Amino acid sequence: MAYVDFSGDTLFATPAAATPVVEAAEPAPTGLSALEWSVVALAQRDRMASLREPSPLSIALGRVFGTRRRDPNLADPKLEALRRMAVLSWHRGFAVPVHELAAFFAAGFNADQYETMLASIGAVQASRKARA
Repeated sequence: MAYVDFSGDTLFATPAAATPVVEAAEPAPTGLSALEWSVVALAQRDRMASLREPSPLSIALGRVFGTRRRDPNLADPKLEALRRMAVLSWHRGFAVPVHELAAFFAAGFNADQYETMLASIGAVQASRKARA
């Protein structure tokens, strides 16, 4: 039986630099934080009108008659994008405007988080219908 030493043969050797190093990517979050879930829960009470800016006439009438509408917008832009999407989802389900969905994703949320939020909202609405 013959022995052939291939360790010195450059034909079969693979240089270490040619081997690609693949780092494990951190998985995208699929859920929401406790603060984000509280924003979704609070958005349940908001009306669709909270998504619109008040007109100049309504601002003027509010100043004249002393009725001031509270500002429903949140200070954090990411949480405000979540609130807007949650209000739309509570009222319309999956039928949300494309520009609102794009703003939601631009704020740092992903499709899995959107679907998790919608599944939660749908479960709450289904349980309400079952009780009624």
